[in-house]
Amino acid sequence: MLRLYGENISWAEATTWLRGAIMIKQKVLFLSLLLLVPVSVSFGQDAGKLWPEIQPYYIGYLKVSPLHEIFYQTGGNPKGKPVLYLHGGPGGGCSPHDFRYFNPHKFNIILHDQRGSGKSKPYAEIRENTTENLVEDIEKLRKHLGLDRVILFGGSWGSTLALAYAEKYPQNVRGIVLRGVFTANRSEIDHYYHGGTAKFFPEVYQELTASLDHPEKKDFPAQLLAKLTSADPAVRDRSARAWVRYEGKIAFLLKAEEKVEVFLRKYNPYAIALLENYYMANGCFLEEGQLQKNAGTLADIPMVIINGRYDMICPPTMAYNLHRLLPKSMLVIVPDAGHSAGEPGIEAELVKAMRRFED
Repeated sequence: MLRLYGENISWAEATTWLRGAIMIKQKVLFLSLLLLVPVSVSFGQDAGKLWPEIQPYYIGYLKVSPLHEIFYQTGGNPKGKPVLYLHGGPGGGCSPHDFRYFNPHKFNIILHDQRGSGKSKPYAEIRENTTENLVEDIEKLRKHLGLDRVILFGGSWGSTLALAYAEKYPQNVRGIVLRGVFTANRSEIDHYYHGGTAKFFPEVYQELTASLDHPEKKDFPAQLLAKLTSADPAVRDRSARAWVRYEGKIAFLLKAEEKVEVFLRKYNPYAIALLENYYMANGCFLEEGQLQKNAGTLADIPMVIINGRYDMICPPTMAYNLHRLLPKSMLVIVPDAGHSAGEPGIEAELVKAMRRFED
């Protein structure tokens, strides 16, 4: 017999009491540790949540040619890892929302509007505007800001530009995040313009062809470019709106038409319509297969590739093929998403991808 708190107990009763005490101690220890760890980390609830809105700590213009000045803004931590956000289009421009993919405590975030886009000057200018010009503008901006190696973050056309820059200046790149991969091959442009999307959005594609004078000719980019450079402003406006409605309606899985009309009420669609069709009519100023041929230069650069399963503009084939060329890259196919970076699943994966580069 044993005595516990003045009572006589058997060895069996003592063993039972001891086991209970140990279990209580383990639970107390677990709860103590839980209180020390933030819930978001413990349960992984916020890993893909956008960061809060921030204001840029600097905005400015950089003169990149006798004709062009590009607008840029920097936000987050001036001493953080530099990340260059490359917008889509061409002609899309940046917005303050684009800061929200990045941890503002860890990254020095640089947004810039490419030539002819957003707040860059002159607006909607196609002279001196090629892929090579845009690549060199990125390099000029990097040097102007005194940055060393940068992380490139680009979606859709931004992925094209990120690949083109990284293949020319791999020594300046520490990481790449791509979304909705577009490598500007003839087959990709044909899919986009000449019937590929019609298999899934026949009524939307019909609206686009109805805006053309010769839909039987498979030169839609050139026909659209002719209308967008017409001397008649009414023709230019109708064509710009027709193009943006086509592109916008196939970019989302849900409520696409509503989102497009909101965009058209808030923004001038001319630059993105003009520059997209100008670039596509010229094969994006790249040799056929150029970005794939030179992909080997990126073999050792950390890369995350994200694509919507139901991306009608940039089908996941190109993301998959790029991943196969770069087996060290990470490929994420989002099962319930289309093309837009605003698709909830894609948005979450972009935020998660950037978390990988925080340390």
